[in-house]
Amino acid sequence: MRAAVYEGRGAVAVREVPEPACEPGGVVLEVEACGVCGVDLRTFRNGDAKITPPRVLGHECVGRVVQSRADAPGAPVVGDRVAVYVPVPCGSCVYCRANRANLCDRRTTLAYQHDGGLARFMPIPAASVRWGSLVRVSADLPASRLALAEPLGCVVNAHGRLRIGPEDTVAVIGAGPIGVLHAVLARMERAKMVWLVDSSAPRLALAAPFGFDGTVVARGREHLDALRDLTGGRGPTVVIVACGVAAAQAEALEMAAKGGRVNFFGGLPKSAPMAELNANHFHYKELEVSGSYSEKLDDFRRAVALVQDPAFPADRIVTHELPLERMPEAFGLMESGAALKVCIRPA
Repeated sequence: MRAAVYEGRGAVAVREVPEPACEPGGVVLEVEACGVCGVDLRTFRNGDAKITPPRVLGHECVGRVVQSRADAPGAPVVGDRVAVYVPVPCGSCVYCRANRANLCDRRTTLAYQHDGGLARFMPIPAASVRWGSLVRVSADLPASRLALAEPLGCVVNAHGRLRIGPEDTVAVIGAGPIGVLHAVLARMERAKMVWLVDSSAPRLALAAPFGFDGTVVARGREHLDALRDLTGGRGPTVVIVACGVAAAQAEALEMAAKGGRVNFFGGLPKSAPMAELNANHFHYKELEVSGSYSEKLDDFRRAVALVQDPAFPADRIVTHELPLERMPEAFGLMESGAALKVCIRPA
């Protein structure tokens, strides 16, 4: 079968690989759609010590079960259409027992330690099947819509800490696909006002069809002044940093209203993980500051329900669908800002 294979830093090739075997307790999916994540782009450009090449990439997947050796109660059967939860937990550590498998000390991850979904067929390990990681989805909705469940689940995880409601004004820093998902979810949570902030005017222009309350170009300190003006001098009650930029984390604390909530969603590069923050903002403004990483299984299940909601604007989020052979083009579309979200159709 053909697959998009990570072969080392700067090298992803679409080539022939053997079809996967179905392990005892596991299943094999025929992949209908797989989104290309910013993590895939980062791996391509910078490498990733957690991935030993060659490895089939792709973790934002939806497909149909075509082989099964599963014996777990309630496991999907051949013919079921499912979306795929990415963490593969140990199932027994303190985090797994607390339903926080994203933090599992012994977790492995699809498309990192197991082959991913940028291929016609994708093996799902027995540990994933036992954990309930394959969530049945509608037979009628477009696969590209359903493949958004994985990144949306990560966004849902962050929003569980933010408690967004009708009195909130929300600023999302970073207008990539994740930032747009944050803004979309804030709108679905009935936030009073939602703005996107980004240093790239073309990227902000891609968000225009969503009808958010406004976009703000990050330049000098002008965007900080603009958001104060837009909120009557108070600042947004919720600020989400959906990019891996240390300066944006510092600005989020300055930007937020007194008593506000701030989420550091985007991790900083491991080669430069430090940020200089004004700690007085925590103290004098009584900010609640949280981080979020990956997603819990409950977050993923909620995301699966959300992407199947007719109000969810999937057709505006997925701007490009490409066949597998053109998968390397996705990186250029993403880096140029021409695409918001690229989805690959392997079959």
